Order: sequence, then C-alpha cells, then structure tokens
Amino acid sequence: MQTTSPTVQRPPRPTPGWHPAAARRCARLLLAAAGLVACLPSSAGAEDYFDRYGLSPASPSVDVGVQPLGYPSGVISAVMSHDRLLKKALADLKQPFKAHPFRRGADMVALLGDHRLDAGLLGDMPTLLAAATGSVWIVGLVKQTSTAIIAKGHTQVASLAGKRIGYIETSSAHHTLLQGLSSAGLSAHQATLVPLSIDDMPDALERGDIEAFAGWEPAPSIALKRNSQNHIVFRGLSTDYFVMDRAFVKRAPEAAQHLVAAYLRAIEWMRRSQLNIEKAAAWATADASALSGKPASLTVPQIVSITRREILDIPSAPAIPASPGLPPLKNEFQFLSKLGKLPAGAQWEHVETALSYDGLARVMAEPRKYQIATFDYEN
Repeated sequence: MQTTSPTVQRPPRPTPGWHPAAARRCARLLLAAAGLVACLPSSAGAEDYFDRYGLSPASPSVDVGVQPLGYPSGVISAVMSHDRLLKKALADLKQPFKAHPFRRGADMVALLGDHRLDAGLLGDMPTLLAAATGSVWIVGLVKQTSTAIIAKGHTQVASLAGKRIGYIETSSAHHTLLQGLSSAGLSAHQATLVPLSIDDMPDALERGDIEAFAGWEPAPSIALKRNSQNHIVFRGLSTDYFVMDRAFVKRAPEAAQHLVAAYLRAIEWMRRSQLNIEKAAAWATADASALSGKPASLTVPQIVSITRREILDIPSAPAIPASPGLPPLKNEFQFLSKLGKLPAGAQWEHVETALSYDGLARVMAEPRKYQIATFDYEN
C-alpha cells in the first residue's frame, strides 16, 4: 500500500499555535463513553487512510498496528511480519496474522479502544492514552532513547518563540516538544505548531516551511546529515512499547501468547548476528518506502546503528527496565496530566495495571512450546 503525504505550503502569517493544515487532518482524539475515538474529518466524505484497512471489532484475524516510518519500531515489526512460526501458529488457530502500517501511533489509539486493533507498537504518549483508560496491556519495550527538537540556525529552545515547529500530535515527540518549550518558559501557544508526517519533517525544514521540528529517528539523523545549520536544541527521554488490547487477550489467550513469542523472537534473532539485523533493516526500509512512497533516506548501516543503540544494546529488553524513583511512564503521566493532555477520567492506576501484564514472563517460562529460540523467517 502506498500513500502520499500532503506538501506543506509556506503559510502567510498564521495565528500562533495553529496552522491551516490542521483543519484538514484528523489529528485530534476525543473521549467517548467507551474510550477514545477518532474525530470526524473536517470535510464531508473524507476518509482516514486507515479506514481502507477494513478493520472491525473482534475479527477472526490478529490485527497488529505497526509504524514503518520509525526506527527501531519499524525494524521489529518487519521481522515479526516475516515470521513463519507466528503465521503458522495463528493459522492453526484460524486467526491469521495481519500487520497494518500507520503513520503515527496516535492513529491506533481509538482502534485499540474499540477493539478494531488487537495489538500495536506505540510511543509513550499514545501508550499512556490507551493505558490510562484501561484498554490495553503493556507487553514490553520496543525502544528506549530520546526524541529531539531540531532547529535550523537556532541553538536554544527559547529562540523558537513565534516560530513554526513541525510536530506529530499525541506522539512521543509531541511530549518532547511540550517538555522543551516548558523548560524555556514557553507554552505551545507561543509558537506556530505545524502538523506533519515524520517523513516530511526534514524536507519541510530544508525548504523553510518550518524553523524546527520535534521528531524521532530517522528524522533527526536525516536533518542533521543534510545541513550543518541544523542543530539539536532539546532532547527528551522517549520510549516505545508493544501493547495488546485487553479484550483480545481475554478472547484469544493462545493467539496473544504466540504474538508475544514472535516479538521476543524478533529481538533475539537480531541480536544473534550482524547478518540478521542487516536483513531486518532492509525489510524495514522496504516497508517504509511502501508507506511513504519515497526512497529510503538512511542506509542499512545507519538503521542498524539506530536499532542496536535503541533496543538491542539495552540488556533487559524486551522487558521494561526498572528505574529508580518513579515507575515507568509516571513522570510522563504527571506532566501530561498537569498540561491537560490526558483524557478526562484518565487514571494512573490503569497504567500501573497495564504495566503488570505477565504475558512476557509466561512465554519465556515455556520456551519449547512457544519456540522462542527457533527462527524461521521469509526472505
């Protein structure tokens, strides 16, 4: 499947905190009685790209949302999508595996909430949105790194007041942007926030459509490589997670366990050899190009380097590392709650419960049954 991102036109003098493109993009999430649902498109008859996937609640297939445009998330999902053992196990259960590409994790939140997606690989902010309303289990770690604010010709966050900043609403990079602005005593209303796809950000910065952007890999690496005037002005801690819909786990516990096993295998297989991780990076490159319609901006060695640094070299991964002080995601929850970025009724207790999921440990306790040390991947 191939989609094309809209080209960002240089705005005349937009009102700070808003951009005309925002009216055309269904980027806002609203709270409904049953959980988070996507807002209606701004023009009658408009369709979100993922509506074409035909997802429906409790379908026979195991529907997994993936993000090919981000690394290492897109690398892990590419390996899982080539896993013959996973596909055979789910086919035997008459629950075929299907991976669906998304441009951003926030687009998956409503689909997890209404059970159209069974699992997904999400950044920390979408994970919090899903977990805080009690709709998902948090299985394990997909990435631990930092997202960054990249600016052209500016070296301090404070200098971005009144500037146009590219961002992805309700993403881990959005969280970093809010943190960065707050650290300089600024609010989001003191800048012009421009909704963009992650793969559009380096080009928009180069053209001068924006003066800065907040994004995750590979966008920062691409921008820094492209122009010596581009600088990192702020870094924020960032994590991605593999999550599963609680209703799916309850309805199909064995399918859920096989999905966890494939996630474990993907990370272990890449750790086994350089050849494996290079093959995974090549698969991920193909997935990203299919979604964006653009050639790869990073080489396989560059993608390998990101993947090693942000997941494979973390000793505890895929288990979520224990940290001193507050539990995982607690800082983010408190910060976003203070800014009013979490839905009404969001509770930390729901997130804490989501983090207590023991599916990873149960699969690891039965390595022979779930074949976590056996590897069979399609070319």
